[in-house]
Amino acid sequence: MKWYQQGDVLLKLVDKVPDGATRLDHLILTQGEVTGHAHVAHGEGVAILEVESGRYLCAPVGGTVLHPEHRPVLLPPGIYRVERVVEWDHFGQRNGQVHLLAD
Repeated sequence: MKWYQQGDVLLKLVDKVPDGATRLDHLILTQGEVTGHAHVAHGEGVAILEVESGRYLCAPVGGTVLHPEHRPVLLPPGIYRVERVVEWDHFGQRNGQVHLLAD
């Protein structure tokens, strides 16, 4: 399995998008709660799809993910499940709050 990461966004290459997905009218993968900066997908034919279980990035000819605080991530053609990396507080034994962008 191939994974790509930009900050707290993790993109996992998958075979397909689950049935019932809805195409979103934007290319924002996630948006930071503190800074408001967004991880945004770019490229020809790139689309963001969403189902109840999560968000997917479809990049039929590849794409780029941009964020003002990180280097660009170049993606080969494929379908990617969008996930968030969760920080774990080993001393407090709790995880940080993470949320996908509300539409």
